[in-house]
Amino acid sequence: QVQLVESGGGLVQPGESLRLSCAASGRTFSNYALGWFRQAPGKEREFVAGINWSGRSKNYADSLKGRFTMSRDNLKKTLYLQMNSLKSEDTADYYCAARLSDSAYAPGPSDKYDYWGQGTQVTVSP
Repeated sequence: QVQLVESGGGLVQPGESLRLSCAASGRTFSNYALGWFRQAPGKEREFVAGINWSGRSKNYADSLKGRFTMSRDNLKKTLYLQMNSLKSEDTADYYCAARLSDSAYAPGPSDKYDYWGQGTQVTVSP
């Protein structure tokens, strides 16, 4: 099993930045492809970004390209999401997820994820 714990959320003003982290414990971190998802109040969960096991392949939601950057450190067993130029519509609970995969390609929204974190809240407000 893999346990995932997100951190780094908080309250920021529009235009500011945040970096979320997702710390993993358990089985070999590099065996897993990872994803970030978010769920805003009253809305369905949506895909934010995915990254393959090595970090060489990434996949972003079209609407977030250019503002969000995903990365991973396999030695530290940590996943990151750098969020810049935040907008009020980015307000949501952010979740990291893991799926066992050795694919060279990053996962996407339709892939099945085996493990999920508890989420971290991001609020963007003046």
